[in-house]
Amino acid sequence: MEYLSDPWLAAALLGAGVLAGFINTLAGGGGLLILPLLMLSGMSAALANGTMRVGVLIQSIEAVRQFNKRGTMPFAPLPAILVPCLLGTLVGALAAAYLPEAILKPVLLTTLVVVALIMVLKPNQMTPGPEEVPLQPNDSLPAWIGLFFSGVYGGFVQAGVGFVLIAVLVGQMRYDLLRGNALKLAITGSFTVLALGIFVWRDQVAWLPGLLVAAGTLVGVRLGVGFAHRVSPKVLKRILLVMVLAVCLAAAIKG
Repeated sequence: MEYLSDPWLAAALLGAGVLAGFINTLAGGGGLLILPLLMLSGMSAALANGTMRVGVLIQSIEAVRQFNKRGTMPFAPLPAILVPCLLGTLVGALAAAYLPEAILKPVLLTTLVVVALIMVLKPNQMTPGPEEVPLQPNDSLPAWIGLFFSGVYGGFVQAGVGFVLIAVLVGQMRYDLLRGNALKLAITGSFTVLALGIFVWRDQVAWLPGLLVAAGTLVGVRLGVGFAHRVSPKVLKRILLVMVLAVCLAAAIKG
């Protein structure tokens, strides 16, 4: 894999990083662009899965910084939210290091279809009312379980985990989409630290392509956070719906 001697591949990784950073900030699914590209470059599925986490970590840190600058990063609930997420991540990342990725594919497709159907058939379910107070994991067993399995999925595959987290944070815990997205990115960054450590331990990270993607995500995140603060929640919800349906279609075609 000659990343430095192939300018087209390097440009593709940078460009994919920009696009992934942008759409991950608004909704999710950017990893579904990065994973196939890394595999097309000659990586095994396991190596691509680990390498992708480098960009995810960098983009998450930058996204949290950008949301915090604009005063829309709710740090207070994070500790309670991270406990079930990180427990799940440990399980998922260990499974990914030793088991074939195909095990969780039906779970991904089913989850995404459910989220898409909820948004189409019950849009109010994904739009908390102005007077609603967000739930905390300790107040809701379904929310705790949802966060745990979000961590399992994120540790195992990562790609598309933003949709799962949005479904839990907005649909179950009743955060608005803007703050739900901010929390999603903080959670993703936190469990990526744990997952990346396991992949490094298993020697399943290629640093140069991972850093090329990460450089692109920095640009995409800055564009995405600015856009998220300029558009209405209705527009954000429509973008999320389009991304969910696109990922479902791509997964079905690939399957």
